[in-house]
Amino acid sequence: QVQLVESGGGLVQAGVSLRLSCAASGRTFSDYSMGWFRQAPGKEREGVSCILGDDGTTLYADSVKGRFTISRDNAKNTVDLHMSSLKPEDTAIYYCAADAGATWYCSPQEYYYWGQGTQVTVSS
Repeated sequence: QVQLVESGGGLVQAGVSLRLSCAASGRTFSDYSMGWFRQAPGKEREGVSCILGDDGTTLYADSVKGRFTISRDNAKNTVDLHMSSLKPEDTAIYYCAADAGATWYCSPQEYYYWGQGTQVTVSS
């Protein structure tokens, strides 16, 4: 069992930066692939960025490439998402997720454990 708790969301203006953090507890954190996903009102949940557990490969959605950076600290059992140049279309609930067998697809279907989510609202 893996427990995930997100933090760092909030209301910000367009153009600023924000960092989300996910604290994990449970099994060996370093073995798990971790991902950040988001869901905007009326839209399906989508993959934002993932970092694989085996070799640390990072994956990004095209919409956030060059603006968002995912990182993990296996000693602290945390995974962060640093978001810069935020846009109103980044507004969503952001979820942290983990899975022992995630593949190269940063897709919600690949991930088993989920946090409760944190709201990010970007005003124009």
